[in-house]
Amino acid sequence: MGRPVQYNTNVKLAPIPEGYSGEGFMATSFDKAIGLARKNSLWPLPFATSCCGIEFMATMGANYDLARFGSERMGFTPRQCDMLLVAGTIAKKMAPILRQVYLQMAEPRWVIAIGACASSGGIFDSYPVLQGIDQVIPVDVYVSGCPPRPEAILDGVIKLQDLVQNESLRRRNSPVYKALMDSYAIQ
Repeated sequence: MGRPVQYNTNVKLAPIPEGYSGEGFMATSFDKAIGLARKNSLWPLPFATSCCGIEFMATMGANYDLARFGSERMGFTPRQCDMLLVAGTIAKKMAPILRQVYLQMAEPRWVIAIGACASSGGIFDSYPVLQGIDQVIPVDVYVSGCPPRPEAILDGVIKLQDLVQNESLRRRNSPVYKALMDSYAIQ
């Protein structure tokens, strides 16, 4: 006698974008359809150092499973990734490398600063430590903690997903975005 089949009833489906629907069709704006696709297919590129990197590894493990949020494929080449996860202390000597990695990433690209060190230099208020990665690249989401728990990292990814889903396709051509990139000397 076989085991009875059990179905998971706690699964949450992605909400349908606003629009018109009927029998066998769905009409919505192109921005909303692209936003939904981007939100659920972020490819992360880890740039992990020190203790925050260990917490990030736990986030990728089976207990927390970042793959549930569409970030299953961990890329280790910047040209194939669009979400940069900077976790840990960044030395000033590493800043040009971090910037080069950011510039090599696929466009559109997003950045999450994980932990106090990546966000503000943390407890290392000294000459060789970069006091926040936002001095060299723009940051979209900050995750607090020293080191942050995997739940906090997941919360940061969810916040980034909300930002990605609601981002207009024209945002990156706007004068405000171009001024932001000019402030970082990025074309």
